[in-house]
Amino acid sequence: MLFLDQAIAEMYRGRIMQLSDHIRRRIKLQDLHVLMTVVQAGSMRKAAAHLNSNQPSISRSIAELERILGVQLLDRNPQGIEPTQYGRALLDCGAAVFDDLHHGIKSIEFLADPTVGEVRIGSGAFLAASFVSGVVDRLSRRYPRIVFHLVVTQPDAPFHELSERNVDLAIASLRGGLVPDEKFSFEVLYDDAGVVVAGAQSPWARRRSIELAELMNELWVLPPPQRAYEPLFVEVFRANGIECPHATVFTISAEARISLVATGRFLSIVPTFILRFPRRRPEIKILPIKLSIDHVPFGIVTLKNRKLSPVAQLFIEHAREVARTPVKGKR
Repeated sequence: MLFLDQAIAEMYRGRIMQLSDHIRRRIKLQDLHVLMTVVQAGSMRKAAAHLNSNQPSISRSIAELERILGVQLLDRNPQGIEPTQYGRALLDCGAAVFDDLHHGIKSIEFLADPTVGEVRIGSGAFLAASFVSGVVDRLSRRYPRIVFHLVVTQPDAPFHELSERNVDLAIASLRGGLVPDEKFSFEVLYDDAGVVVAGAQSPWARRRSIELAELMNELWVLPPPQRAYEPLFVEVFRANGIECPHATVFTISAEARISLVATGRFLSIVPTFILRFPRRRPEIKILPIKLSIDHVPFGIVTLKNRKLSPVAQLFIEHAREVARTPVKGKR
């Protein structure tokens, strides 16, 4: 009986594979592109205008896909057109197909001329202005014709950008040590923690020993309340037995915070990587304060089973090099 069940299972598996191959051979990339455009536009008419076609041609493409697959791909309602569950599944597949095709073309271009290409990197504002810029600087010196697209997002948004395939890779932190979804891969480049900083001209920069509590009445520059970074800063102070000070300036901009600290009048807490990349900042001094705060891993986030272009792989190799650069080493 067991052998019979296995034989039946193999027979059905063979038939399913044959059917899958048959469907795959009959689906046209153009029809798949039409479906994606229709869903994005929300109507056949708008899709036809976008594709410089006519509505009957658009309808025929959708009808052909539905005939081949034997399911309804779109729902029509007064608000427009929405994909059915079958349509969403095919759209996910289509996004992957066109993404792979795009990377295949880029790989051919790179093989023809290894000095050109483009790469899209997602990261938060802090990392874009520091570590990512450091990698771009190093890689662009060796390959000046490579084009970099820096997609600056909210701290947790790089994962969404990856899911939508809007970026090739992301540079992000991983608080809590857990990747938000098993479809992502995370490679740790370095661990970092916050440090209290002052301008080189600040009287505090000349002190050899400082307690965090001594700085409560100073002028502080901190991220805005209720932003993703803010709970981390509250945690820093509470872990050291004091409440978060009243900030004089709130800004999410890392560069604005560093500029204000450099005047010598303001203090802030920043990750050490912002003082290392893309260049050293002698105008900023780390104050000798030991903070009770966990180190946070920073690294490269990619989509599993997604083929990276040669330029994206080059970026990752240079990111590893930059991460290994000593704090006081030469750039």
